[in-house]
Amino acid sequence: AVDLFQIKFLVAVLVVMAVSILAIGFRAGLVVGIAIPVTIGLTFLLMKITGINLDRITLGALIIALGLLVDDAIIAIEMMIVKMEEGWERVRAASHAWSVTAAPMLFGTLVTVAGFVPIGFAQSGVGEYAGNIFWVMAFALLVSWLVAVTFTPYLGVKLLPSYTQHQAGDIYQTRFYQYLRGVVNTCVRYRKTVVLSTLMLLILSGVGMATLVQKQFFPGSDRPEVLIDINLPQGSAIGTTEATVKRLEAILETLPEVKSLSSYIGAGAPRFFISANPEQPDPAFAKIIAIGHDAGARDRIMAEMNRHLEAGEFPEARVRVTRLLFGPPVIWPVSFRVLGPDTEVLRSIAHEVRNLMAAHPNTVMPHLEWDERTPAYYLDMDPDRLRLMGLTPTEVAQQLAFQLNGFNVTDVRQDVRSVQVIARSAREGGLLPEALELKTADGRKVALSQLGELSIRYEDPVIKRYNREPFLAVHADVQGAQPPDVTHAIWADMQSLLAELPPGYRIDIGGSVEQSGKADSSIQKLQPLMLALMLIFIMLQMRSFTGTFVVIATAPLGLVGAVAALLLFNQPFGFTALLGLIGLSGILMRNTMILAQQVQDNFDSGMQAG
Repeated sequence: AVDLFQIKFLVAVLVVMAVSILAIGFRAGLVVGIAIPVTIGLTFLLMKITGINLDRITLGALIIALGLLVDDAIIAIEMMIVKMEEGWERVRAASHAWSVTAAPMLFGTLVTVAGFVPIGFAQSGVGEYAGNIFWVMAFALLVSWLVAVTFTPYLGVKLLPSYTQHQAGDIYQTRFYQYLRGVVNTCVRYRKTVVLSTLMLLILSGVGMATLVQKQFFPGSDRPEVLIDINLPQGSAIGTTEATVKRLEAILETLPEVKSLSSYIGAGAPRFFISANPEQPDPAFAKIIAIGHDAGARDRIMAEMNRHLEAGEFPEARVRVTRLLFGPPVIWPVSFRVLGPDTEVLRSIAHEVRNLMAAHPNTVMPHLEWDERTPAYYLDMDPDRLRLMGLTPTEVAQQLAFQLNGFNVTDVRQDVRSVQVIARSAREGGLLPEALELKTADGRKVALSQLGELSIRYEDPVIKRYNREPFLAVHADVQGAQPPDVTHAIWADMQSLLAELPPGYRIDIGGSVEQSGKADSSIQKLQPLMLALMLIFIMLQMRSFTGTFVVIATAPLGLVGAVAALLLFNQPFGFTALLGLIGLSGILMRNTMILAQQVQDNFDSGMQAG
């Protein structure tokens, strides 16, 4: 997958280089094209020194930075071309590009890097997963600035052709510049209308982002693995679970799309991917990982397995067929936690929650995380009988453990590893409690029923706790919609149930909404630092409150185009889109700083506003 990502990255680099050549000419485009691999090479060197690997996250950061890398070089080389067309000598034009653009480009770069500070230092799963984005962006953009203000002007001196000298201002008399001047003059003449229209578009975009754009935490992975979770009723024997797994394996083995197959019975698979959360040991649980030849084969495997499940071929188990997701682990996309002291009340409330989830058209397989009660034998020992037989409760427990599950007799240690040695009775097959016999201190055999009263009771095989409080989760998959949208819709339908909850009971939102909230919270804690750094860098460059306000005011304008694009192409707004929006805001502020500096230089040279 990373190899494919590298190919896409190289294609993006080649496309950018080709567009640069077409836009500003062959030699000027060649200068820009040379600057790109130089910048990327130095960035790779810094990544190697700091121990940052090349993976999806770092490659994604480089793709985000790619537009900025090109922008730096283009600004420097175009400044040279303009001055050379005005008759300046090459070296003087190159030094002018440094003196005019170096400072605003540097502070603009620092502003863009500061926008990624919350992601780089977030104390959450998102920070762990995507924190390297900040460092790679910082390396790439700072190296890009250094290359743009030193190496690019040097290449311009060596490679740029000679340009026809024009009188000052002649180069701005072309049809394109005349049209652009007309647009700018119109905007300035009707500036109140333009400002109000821009504000209206920004407000509409904000409303559209909040109401119309689908929300997403992290996108699905294109890895070829198919994950099949098998859950039998609690208390099922591991042999029963294995029988169900073998039937599923028999279906998978007939599919030509399956490249390899692995089954894990009684526990989850090892954590081979960051979003794959290993399940706890459970005889009633199994996991199958089928690897397809590619993403298309994976989808066909999933479709075939779902067809068998919809046909009702595995009524004894709850079988879930999924694929991997990017980002921190989110086991179930839609989830609610019912918390309270009494498990019976929890179960009653959870069933109502499940009914509400089942009523939503986009939920799949809503269920309670633990629901079934399992039968258990209880032995109420008679102290008088134990004393007469010379046994203690501890000895009875040890002998029963030896015959049923095994008894830990010692540990075998090698270096830091330790393996338990379990001793267990050699008797095979099921053992009825009535048939169990224990030995007294003098070697006599005593039937278990003689030690007290045997009874069967139903109990919860597992009770999960959240912050030491019992809870029962209700989960569901989603199809045809985004998990946050489905979660919020169900939550709205749940308001009457929430109002009727007994004292001491509550319902919390889990799943992707909870994980997204944790990520947002960890990022928001660092946003004051981000804003402070941005303000410092902008004010150091602009040296005025008015200029600082102008730069900051352009930052959210990228939302207008982003919302329009998301709605046009029916794409959700998730973490990856957030990264792009942060990068876009940085580009807007940086370009505004450079433009404002150029305008100020024009005023200082005596140029009139008109």
